[in-house]
Amino acid sequence: MKQLSAVGVPSTKETASSQPATGVMESLTERADELTDELIKAVMGTPKLSDSAWVPAPISTQKTVVATVRSVVAAMAAPAMFDPGPAIQHGADQARQRLEVSAVIEADRIAFRGLWQVLAAEAARHPAVDAHTLQQMTANLYVAEDLFATAKFTGYRDQQRRQALEETSQRSVMIDSLLHGHNHDAWTLWEIANYLRLPTEGPFVVIAAEVADVGYEALPEIESKLCSLDVYSGWRLLPDLQVGIAHVASEHHLDRVIALLTRTATHRVGVSARFNDLRDTPTGLHFAKVSLRGQATAAAKVAVFDGSMLTTAAVSAPAIMVKSAAAALDGFTDLPAEERELLFDTFRVWLDNDASVRASAELLFVHPNTVRKRLHRIERRTGRTLSRPRDVIELTLALEVHTRLM
Repeated sequence: MKQLSAVGVPSTKETASSQPATGVMESLTERADELTDELIKAVMGTPKLSDSAWVPAPISTQKTVVATVRSVVAAMAAPAMFDPGPAIQHGADQARQRLEVSAVIEADRIAFRGLWQVLAAEAARHPAVDAHTLQQMTANLYVAEDLFATAKFTGYRDQQRRQALEETSQRSVMIDSLLHGHNHDAWTLWEIANYLRLPTEGPFVVIAAEVADVGYEALPEIESKLCSLDVYSGWRLLPDLQVGIAHVASEHHLDRVIALLTRTATHRVGVSARFNDLRDTPTGLHFAKVSLRGQATAAAKVAVFDGSMLTTAAVSAPAIMVKSAAAALDGFTDLPAEERELLFDTFRVWLDNDASVRASAELLFVHPNTVRKRLHRIERRTGRTLSRPRDVIELTLALEVHTRLM
């Protein structure tokens, strides 16, 4: 504090207060409460250029404002008498009020001009105050304004940092409570959504993005980027993932989110199916992680969980489903990976084309007999018959698990 009050202050000899200046300072100090009210009225009544609103300090912090005025008045006689403590506290109080810096600076400028007018009027009441003394007090007031600004914005900046840390911690706690499925009643859920600036009703999606290194965001500034698309979201950085809960009002919004993720992602990103209740966030996180772990393709880093009954069944009990799928597909383990995937792709195309060999052949650019031979190989290696619906269902589920989890 001593260092702060000494910044820009002339030597002791230069700042030694004269008796007339001391008399003016004492008169103004005696009516510091009244003077504070006058300055506040001047600030409130003066047209401002700043777009941000300025409001006076609440009654609970009025003593700090008065102490700040007294400190500035004392500095009119001698800048060395300026006490930065009240100004630091006043800056912290204005940060708590969440006043914009532009509004604070403009209000202070108006207040100091008003204070100079008060000084001039008071000096006129003291015959011993000559032009030189008034000039010296005016110069001291300019020094005090600089000291005041330095002290005030030290308090303002420090309080903003504390608030940012507290808000980050609070947001993290609230997002964690959603991701981990704490049992929230309707009121608590509304409070969490309101704090995270999310609607209370969906549809929502959970987004999980791989991080390159611990502490580094996979999707920098993603919250503000989504906000520009009219998509509101809350994010949490975990050691291995950056996870977000986003509100997607329509299919169009979801498409825009996917397009943004595709453009900006450098590592894999998984997106859950849409859900309407924030209590279902843990399930959404599970599906986003499942999509993230699925087999990667060079063409797409973003994998979206489709929410179909088949896909949901495949990933609902991962450990059990992987074990069952491995047993069903055991007959392919001796094949090279490329040949195995060729058979699996043929089966998927055949399914997607309503079991039509001819349509499948056209899409795969092969002869229909080639498709038939591949399907027969699948039957031999799995011991199942593709003319039996139950066998087709089992193979379809096994391949879905293979794609999503293995």
